[in-house]
Amino acid sequence: MKFNEFFIGQRFETDSIRVTKEKIMEFASEFDPQYMHLDEKKTQEGMFGGIIASGIQTLALTFKLWVECGLYGEDVVAGTAMDNIRFIKPVYPDDELHVVVEVINLEDNRKNTGIVTVNLSTFNHTTQKIFEGDLSVIIKK
Repeated sequence: MKFNEFFIGQRFETDSIRVTKEKIMEFASEFDPQYMHLDEKKTQEGMFGGIIASGIQTLALTFKLWVECGLYGEDVVAGTAMDNIRFIKPVYPDDELHVVVEVINLEDNRKNTGIVTVNLSTFNHTTQKIFEGDLSVIIKK
């Protein structure tokens, strides 16, 4: 979509993705090697009662689901900011995530581009909000 096709209050919903224990541990072993993502025995005794996904993985999955909607397509130029990032609830193995996206700001910044800011709210299969953040990108007009 072009910049001029977006409007404040516009909403989109993504497909969903299932988060497996194997994917949690694979991601964590490379990018966030902390015990709560890798050590099943230790996490059973902790406050989460088991392995949880890294917040960074949750953010990456949220972004992936949004991008895979294909709405930016070839019109996206670059990201400019991620703000108000909140990890609200943990993501557990076998959680199924989807994202609700709302356009919250439009900034006409140049002759051929504008900045679209969306709020990304990620929910699990029990409709609990687990993540929220704002993403701003430059989009062609």
